[in-house]
Amino acid sequence: MSAEVVLSGLLAGYGVAVPVGAIGALIVSLASRHSWRVGAAAALGVATADGLYAVIAVLGGAALAGLIAPISGVLRWVAFAVLLALAGKTARDALRHRHEAAVARPTDGRRAYLTLLGLTLLNPATIVYFGSLVLGRRADDGLSAGAEALWVVAAFVASASWQLFLAAGGSLLGRVLTGARGRLWTALSSSAVIAVLAVMLVIPGS
Repeated sequence: MSAEVVLSGLLAGYGVAVPVGAIGALIVSLASRHSWRVGAAAALGVATADGLYAVIAVLGGAALAGLIAPISGVLRWVAFAVLLALAGKTARDALRHRHEAAVARPTDGRRAYLTLLGLTLLNPATIVYFGSLVLGRRADDGLSAGAEALWVVAAFVASASWQLFLAAGGSLLGRVLTGARGRLWTALSSSAVIAVLAVMLVIPGS
């Protein structure tokens, strides 16, 4: 039973984490433009949000989907605005500093963690995903509190491992493309991807 619970939790965590969208692009961008520490902090912010939704799922919030449905549109537009602002700031900073030497300019890991935590909590896809898990759970599944906790931990570990993998990839990319031209290209590319994915959040059927 424990193995089944762990496998179920891992699949749930990877299911929500693996599709690389705007959040994943942000993690890669932060790690490539700043440091592994900042990227890892951002990655753990995303994993924490996924873990919180997993906790909500196992606590049996069967009414979650109903509570979120009335404000899902608002959440989409909030996330859209925040992501566009981040994309704009990324592009502006890249253009402003394009002639500077390639020096380490670390940002606050705590800020990266909180920003990505907040963005992931606003992500309607994450809410819908774990809401679906809640609705799919049977009330008589017979799992103990310990088994439920194990499921949450497995989901968190799966999400964290994938997000940290993205951060590691971003960090390596940053080391390879250390020149001014390379840093400008990656920053502008990341900004464009984030902007496109932000727009997709508010396009019906996307």
